[in-house]
Amino acid sequence: MELRQLYYFVKVAKKEHVTQAAEELHVAQSAVSRQIHQLEEELGAKLFLQKGRNLQLTPVGQLFMKRAEVILTDLERAVMEVHEFLDPEKGEIRLGFPHSLGISLIPEVVSEFRKKHPNVKFRFKQGMYPSLIRDVMRGEVDLSFVSPCPEEHEHVTGQTILTEELYAILPPNHPLAGEESIELAQLKDETFVLFSEGYSLRPIVWDACKKAGFTPSIGFEGEETETIRGLVAAGMGVSLLPEMALYPTGPLQPAKVRVRSPHVTRTIGLIYRSNEKLPLVARVFQRFLLEFFESKMLLKKDLIRKL
Repeated sequence: MELRQLYYFVKVAKKEHVTQAAEELHVAQSAVSRQIHQLEEELGAKLFLQKGRNLQLTPVGQLFMKRAEVILTDLERAVMEVHEFLDPEKGEIRLGFPHSLGISLIPEVVSEFRKKHPNVKFRFKQGMYPSLIRDVMRGEVDLSFVSPCPEEHEHVTGQTILTEELYAILPPNHPLAGEESIELAQLKDETFVLFSEGYSLRPIVWDACKKAGFTPSIGFEGEETETIRGLVAAGMGVSLLPEMALYPTGPLQPAKVRVRSPHVTRTIGLIYRSNEKLPLVARVFQRFLLEFFESKMLLKKDLIRKL
């Protein structure tokens, strides 16, 4: 059995299509088909079944997929460790994070880190809370930002590094758009634009509305911060978003108003696999992040004292 066969098998299983897998692998479709066929012959079992134009893993294929992914992840980690041993400054950090952090936070911390470590590479993976936890568990990322940080988990551990305030966002012509702050209850008759099920910000907004004495009427749902912000700016409803998700990215922007009651926040944690040593370069980045956010909080407290 060749390593190349495992790479091809995993890629086809994820794409569910030989042609698309071949395009990503930059090889001929016939080469992928041949390697899959040889793998099936060696195992003595069918790994895929044709389902319309796509391929679907058989039960045996699903079993083999789990092991193949572990093998390839371990091999990738071993190669990284060798490279780090030879030169820690040329390692790679695999970092996961939710979409809402990709607008400003991730570019900021990576830019700051690379000022001291310019040769370190990054591989990013975005996702929802459950998928980010899963990516850490499977070893597909070394570190991941999540919101909130899981308090108790069998396979991952971490620490809360940031608490962030959520603001009400309103259409620019909304009667409350010019207010410095509002009670969340003042939005009880509004249509809300919320994240879809599975996104961690959705239950935070939902619970805040319940604390304010009402159940939000949901008119639109989205999966990207820009979508939520754009729909609100276009007059489709109101919402709550964390401050770092409100950096202007286009001409059409919603109004941002502080919510004084109830005070709505979210916590952001940094997690990694339990009982497993992080790669050297990831440990360097982890220390940098803890120092970065600690200094950020101290600076914020100092500014508040001066006001």
